[in-house]
Amino acid sequence: MVNIFVNFYIIDNFDSLSLDDSQQNRYAMSKNYEIDKIDLKILELLMQDAKTPYTEIAKKVYVSGGTVHVRMRKMEEMGIVKGTTLSMDYSKLGWDLTAFLGIYLERNSLYDEVCAKLKDVTEVVKIHYTTGDYSIFVKIHCRDTKHLRNVLHDKIQKIDGVHRTETFISLEESLNRHINLDS
Repeated sequence: MVNIFVNFYIIDNFDSLSLDDSQQNRYAMSKNYEIDKIDLKILELLMQDAKTPYTEIAKKVYVSGGTVHVRMRKMEEMGIVKGTTLSMDYSKLGWDLTAFLGIYLERNSLYDEVCAKLKDVTEVVKIHYTTGDYSIFVKIHCRDTKHLRNVLHDKIQKIDGVHRTETFISLEESLNRHINLDS
């Protein structure tokens, strides 16, 4: 069984963001639109099951299906809703190992170049620029420990700017959820 989750990002203060021209235009088009309790309820229902038809959501929030569609389009224009993704159990497809890498850079100014190269490593599924001991924290999926060794040795550690890495193998994912928008 494959579950579908929607990635939602809510931005509280647009004025504090540095936006490029296309983002500023999108923000200007939608800045008169304010998120209300109906929008939050729509998002909450979609986070539970992104495959829920808009007509079913509309019944639960007491609006028309067209209203749900329009509100979702506006939240997409605002950049709140970034799209939908599949949530998969990779182990059932033979990718039995999930690991997290703390990456130390030679210089933090190399982040953009290293990040671009990490995006080319197909096993890398998440990249975070972080504070603390590591400059970058990465999530990867591999078939087994031999595959992990090859990814580390032959791909990631050969990227110019990577000083060293620390690897954490996940034994089990106990929680993967969205935040509660009402809190």
